[in-house]
Amino acid sequence: MRTVYALLTGVNAYPADRCTPLEGCLNDVVAAEELLRGRAGRRLQPITLLDADVTVAAVEAAIRDHLGRAGPGDTALFWFSGHGTELPAVERLHLDVEATGRNQALVCVDGLLVDKRLGALLNEVAAGGAHTVAVLDCCYAGGATRGRLLTPRFVPPDPAWLAAAARDAVLPERPARHVLLAAGQLDEPAYEVRRDGRTHGLFSHALLDALRTAGATTTYRELHATTTSRVQVSCAYQRPALLPTQPGGVADQPFLGGAVGRRPSPHLLRADRPNSWQVDCGTGHGLPPGRGTEFRVLRSGDRGPAAAAGRAVRAVAVGPEHTHVEPVDWVPSAAEVYPVALSALAVPPASVVLSAPDGPAAARRTLERAISEAGPDGGPSPLLRIVGRPEEAGDLLFRVELRGGRAHILRRDGSAFVHPLPLAVPEDRNRLAACLVHLTRWHQLRDLQAPHSALTGQVQLEITPWGSDVPLFPGGNGEIVCRYGLGAAGPTPPLVSVRIRHRAATGRRLWCLLLDLTDSYASDTGLFDDGRFVGPGHTGYALDNRPVQLSLPPHRAPRPGALVQDWLKLIVCEGELNTVPFHLDRWDPLAPLGSRRASPRHTHGVLRLDPPERSHRDARPAEPGGPGQWATQTLPIRTVVPPW
Repeated sequence: MRTVYALLTGVNAYPADRCTPLEGCLNDVVAAEELLRGRAGRRLQPITLLDADVTVAAVEAAIRDHLGRAGPGDTALFWFSGHGTELPAVERLHLDVEATGRNQALVCVDGLLVDKRLGALLNEVAAGGAHTVAVLDCCYAGGATRGRLLTPRFVPPDPAWLAAAARDAVLPERPARHVLLAAGQLDEPAYEVRRDGRTHGLFSHALLDALRTAGATTTYRELHATTTSRVQVSCAYQRPALLPTQPGGVADQPFLGGAVGRRPSPHLLRADRPNSWQVDCGTGHGLPPGRGTEFRVLRSGDRGPAAAAGRAVRAVAVGPEHTHVEPVDWVPSAAEVYPVALSALAVPPASVVLSAPDGPAAARRTLERAISEAGPDGGPSPLLRIVGRPEEAGDLLFRVELRGGRAHILRRDGSAFVHPLPLAVPEDRNRLAACLVHLTRWHQLRDLQAPHSALTGQVQLEITPWGSDVPLFPGGNGEIVCRYGLGAAGPTPPLVSVRIRHRAATGRRLWCLLLDLTDSYASDTGLFDDGRFVGPGHTGYALDNRPVQLSLPPHRAPRPGALVQDWLKLIVCEGELNTVPFHLDRWDPLAPLGSRRASPRHTHGVLRLDPPERSHRDARPAEPGGPGQWATQTLPIRTVVPPW
């Protein structure tokens, strides 16, 4: 990758007589440019168009004249944050390719830039040999807002715009040669939301967060899966889109077309001034701010005294590029540089907003007390924090509404996480607090993403139909869809092979942990024997190469339309992990509170990445210092019963 040509556009100040003004689009553009500068440095050549400057003519000219400068080896990026809309597809040619009967368009301040016109312009840029990508954070659909706490980025088009837009809705002459990351599907709205006092597009916020922890070889497909998970924590009705999705195509290239692969190397601990130490990574590498993050010294050849191997340092302050740390029960030598690996990661708490529209204030106070005692040894839980308003919340928000004698645990958009819980007896308050802790732990595991890692992409998780060697790939909605068949005895669940392929031809073996996270909020590691080592050029198989049956749970009858969701998550490390923090029973509201497995390594708000006390499956002992470099990959799977 040589030069990154970027065109970043955002509109908040729409004409009030035509569109509802927005609040977060300029924030999206500022955050996107900051991230691109961190990745590309001096190779970034940006042009920014904001508010009144975002006219149809100006955008088209900037795509031709600025992005059009990108040649072979360069990257061209178009970013749009603003309103989107749709208009009728009236010509027969359009109706043949638009199953919704509608064309979609970006809303500029003076009119519409139809998707087909935009696609043709980007294809012209790609035809010059540049790696071309579009990021669109706007609605592509009409309809009313489903969520009371989210603002839609949709506007009905002004009738005066329709005639000009129809002329621009010309089909491209060739298939798309660029990659598209969009905030939602063709028939879905996109929203903006306040986070930490600032408004952003829900999609932009999730995408930029995912990019901050993404490795140099993270593909668009992997990035899309991570972003989708983060968006749907807040809004079940918005599903980011990726196009095209053909296996081996542009969706499987690294973001921005960067170079693939680099040798793993540990982070380094050194003295930055007398009696003060720092590690050479920070928030820019995906570390969370604040305390809780820890590193352990590795034994790595001749680097660092052998006696220091396994020693820990704890984060005091996490900056963009460096983390200031304090040694734990030892004193490093100021003259030495120590290779260290991440051994504990602070996990952000979930936010809880309580409301009692038709309930007594005493019920709310009782519930607040139950949450304040939901932590280890009956103290406050580091996994939960009560906030007064949704605007004060972090990424994971639980809206708990007490009405009708039940507690409703809702997302930002009003959809339910679980069925309402009764509040009839005092134990029910404790059960509700336990449910919030359980949901928080599950989402932290599902959305866990390794900080910037050289191992990203070296080991690949593959799912193939049983008896086939052709991998299944997520579609534009980010999910792999597997369907029940119809046999003589009735519906038959699909069978698949789950493979863990170490793509490197040479190098060291890597330890692989495969999690199956279910929509009943369980996490299990049994598909791959609680983790194994896979050598370079070799493949590991779930269930020792027996078929994996994707079936509905017993309490869901296989009727047409029934479905179940799973997320297969691969964690790859240089050394073995303790698997205890990754086990989680399914949420069962009828189970006794004392019967739930709880990992003290996780419930304290810190996810421990230490090795097990003893390696029991492998003749080679676990190395001191934890897993070293590590990486993650997540594949969402939807198993459905089709209509027959």
